[in-house]
Amino acid sequence: MGGAGELYLGLISGTSADGIDAALVAFDGDAPSLVHGITHPWPEDVRASVLALSQGEKHLDLDAFGRLDVAIGHCFADAANAVLAASGTHASQVKAIGSHGQTLRHRPGGDYPFTLQLGDPTVIAAHTGIDTVADFRRADVAAGGQGAPLVPALHAVVLGKPGETHVVLNLGGIANITVLGPDGSVVGFDTGPASALMDAWFRRHHGGAYDAGGAFAASGKVDDALLARLLSDPYFDLPAPKSTGREYFHLAWLDPQLGAQAAADVQATLLELTARSIAQAIGRDAPAASQVTACGGGVHNEVLMQRLAQLMPTRKVASSGEAGIDPDFVEAMAFAWLARRYELKLPGNLPAVTGARGPRVLGALHRAPRD
Repeated sequence: MGGAGELYLGLISGTSADGIDAALVAFDGDAPSLVHGITHPWPEDVRASVLALSQGEKHLDLDAFGRLDVAIGHCFADAANAVLAASGTHASQVKAIGSHGQTLRHRPGGDYPFTLQLGDPTVIAAHTGIDTVADFRRADVAAGGQGAPLVPALHAVVLGKPGETHVVLNLGGIANITVLGPDGSVVGFDTGPASALMDAWFRRHHGGAYDAGGAFAASGKVDDALLARLLSDPYFDLPAPKSTGREYFHLAWLDPQLGAQAAADVQATLLELTARSIAQAIGRDAPAASQVTACGGGVHNEVLMQRLAQLMPTRKVASSGEAGIDPDFVEAMAFAWLARRYELKLPGNLPAVTGARGPRVLGALHRAPRD
């Protein structure tokens, strides 16, 4: 996609922490178009800390926590500068950056609900020279909402089809669906794991970042008894609004449910868990949908996409690329869109999705130095 108009820049690293997505976005009214997108690699030591912390495998003292927050901010600034360089865009041409940051904990329930994203936005502003809007989730949580998912609001803008029920499926570390109703209504929630568990299991046995194309899963066989145990987790039957993350669906959740399965069979079962939980959620909450438009890194897992199509034979399952929207940068575009909403003092959340008490302007502004 491309286009002319005011420019914003969106940054996000999702639950898989497989890279920082940076999207330079032009706006014609409220409609965004992708000018340029890149996935910027993490330094391996920072990524290792992020993965260990988000899965509860590691604890930090306050000094280490502070350093990590700043280190992630530097990484996000590097990603922003890289997409500017790649697109030939000067920082002065960009009105603002919308930075999601890196989620380390998401606990929207309990007596003191919270959501925690790292990546110091003052560092991003200082090292890019661009005003940076960040901390998008907490205003929704403070209003009694889940703080997630936030991307359905953008899905409605770019993929809504009046008169049709349409599902947008985001396949990140966690899967979430947006149900766009024929009357313009929007419902969305996290269905459960997408790539997070598969990536973690693959790393344990092969050391790589992810199971390219789903080849490792395809070499195994689904263990029906294990699958039944995994699908019996109460999360899958919770009504919306609901959200989850790597702090729930991680290897410490999986390991107690394993027996003597071969590693490839576990991978195959985890892929089936992702596909089944998604298909069940769509069947329950969007029975009239004839099309499922998928985005996120999981669209490149050919085995997963094929299995989703098999489980939903009456629905067309296709990448958002077919609609002219790069599947790898939809979430980064959403945070550019949210930064623009902040600048215009317009709400960024959908209470029907998150469960918040009402619409809220999301984010906080960190101005770039003017010297």
